Amino acid sequence: QLACCCGTAACSLCCKCCPKIKQSTSTRFMYALYFILVTIICCVMMSTTVANEMKTHIPFYKQMCKGIQAGEMCEKLVGYSAVYKVCFGMACFFFLFFLFTIKINNSKSCRAYIHNGFWLIKLIALAAMCSGAFFIPDQDTFLNAWRYVGATGGFLFIAIQLILLVEFAHKWNKNWTAGANHKQVWNGLLALVTLILYSIAVAALVLMALFYTRPEGCMHNKVLIGVNGCLCLLVSLVAISPCVQNRQPHSGLLQSGVISCYVMYLTFSALSSKPPETILDENNRNITICVPEFSQGLHRDENLVTGLGTTILFGCILYS
Repeated sequence: QLACCCGTAACSLCCKCCPKIKQSTSTRFMYALYFILVTIICCVMMSTTVANEMKTHIPFYKQMCKGIQAGEMCEKLVGYSAVYKVCFGMACFFFLFFLFTIKINNSKSCRAYIHNGFWLIKLIALAAMCSGAFFIPDQDTFLNAWRYVGATGGFLFIAIQLILLVEFAHKWNKNWTAGANHKQVWNGLLALVTLILYSIAVAALVLMALFYTRPEGCMHNKVLIGVNGCLCLLVSLVAISPCVQNRQPHSGLLQSGVISCYVMYLTFSALSSKPPETILDENNRNITICVPEFSQGLHRDENLVTGLGTTILFGCILYS
């Protein structure tokens, strides 16, 4: 009873210290927290370093992997296939609550009460769904089918991220332009941020051209970098064109700068995910091209892509 009293008192004290927020806002925050938690777990499971550390420090790890026939690198518990299963469980969790909350008209109904509470039970249900996905029979067929679902969902999510980024940049530009009516320093800050964004985009384009291309070969990489660079230039010209300015007076280079940086990240992600090409050198030896020399065997570019992607993901989720 004493422990229960102290726990309740401590929770009440913490809640009183926190700022008051709407129930709908707190519900969105909790669901976003669940999403971020599972995403962090997926990032950890994708890391080759974590897999090696688990093999070294967890007792009976090799025997367990052999017992469940998980493969030499225990692919069923770590790696991309494990991430697919965890994400499948998370997708089922959110899809069920999507169906559960259809046509809820007010926050006082029974379904709304369940939707806005029972967070411990929901966390247990989420963990059970993610764990249960590892027991799906005929996992090869499941992984092949889930790849197409992931590709479709990834395309839609990139489109949603673009919309969120454009909206964020539009509000940012509108607020700072309004501030410039009172203090000219806002105009200087707006120009400085726009210059920084375009500098980052141009630097990323140049670095990718240096590290992911070479005079012979790498045609796909050259086409990808060239097309995306031209599209960023086109978006910038459209943003400041008179017809767009007449319809959207707050449109400008800030929005196109944000989108250009995002497109450079997507290009970098595609280049780092693409399998390297091999050619014969003058000594008839196979050499790997179209990848940075510093990343061969070290997965540095893949880790950088994962870090950047996770940061952008969390930012968009919290902003939305």
